[in-house]
Amino acid sequence: MWHVIDKWGNQIELTDERWQHILENHWELRNHLNEILLTVRTGRRKQAPMDPFKYTYYKDFENLPYNYTRIVVIVKLIHNNFIKRCGVKTQSFRFGMKHRQKT
Repeated sequence: MWHVIDKWGNQIELTDERWQHILENHWELRNHLNEILLTVRTGRRKQAPMDPFKYTYYKDFENLPYNYTRIVVIVKLIHNNFIKRCGVKTQSFRFGMKHRQKT
């Protein structure tokens, strides 16, 4: 289990179970645990509109595989403040906007 404190003073945990879940769904993050924790520690965040306890933390990195540029971490700030999900996005990803390819 790992613990990290975000910029707003919240202690957030990443359990072994959640880490295994992340690796099962996003194997490309297997060597990027430090970047995931750094995203929560120093990244930007956005509150979910329908859930006041759910936040999306995100941070850009240059060393991610397959042209990914951003780590995105979903955190639930309730009870034990835990990391729920994690993934990667490309540079074209923008919050609140759906990216569509031009035809």
